Amino acid sequence: MFSFLRPGQTTARPSIAEVADLVAQERMVLLDVREVAEAKASGIAKGARLIPLSILGIKADPKHPDCELPHGLPIAVYCASGGRSGMAADALTRLGYGPVYNLGGLRDWAAGGGQVVAY
Repeated sequence: MFSFLRPGQTTARPSIAEVADLVAQERMVLLDVREVAEAKASGIAKGARLIPLSILGIKADPKHPDCELPHGLPIAVYCASGGRSGMAADALTRLGYGPVYNLGGLRDWAAGGGQVVAY
């Protein structure tokens, strides 16, 4: 609700079901930017990659040898509540990724019907 107020939101956000389907088809990247301890404590969205916001600048920089994100695919980002995912969405957009969608928090994912699995 009120996704237009979330930082990093520039285009209409797809539904959780649409994101899950696109991730399963490898046509979208689902990115969790929480810390590892948070993912271990509460699980991770099914199909998500965990890259904490604290190291996203390295792992998402296409010029860095440790870059883990592919260009050319849309990216959906979430965290615990939506704040860090908004910062991550802004950073990814500045690095040339797009479109980038801020899904909010893991609870938003689960409330939308997305599966959460152990990390």
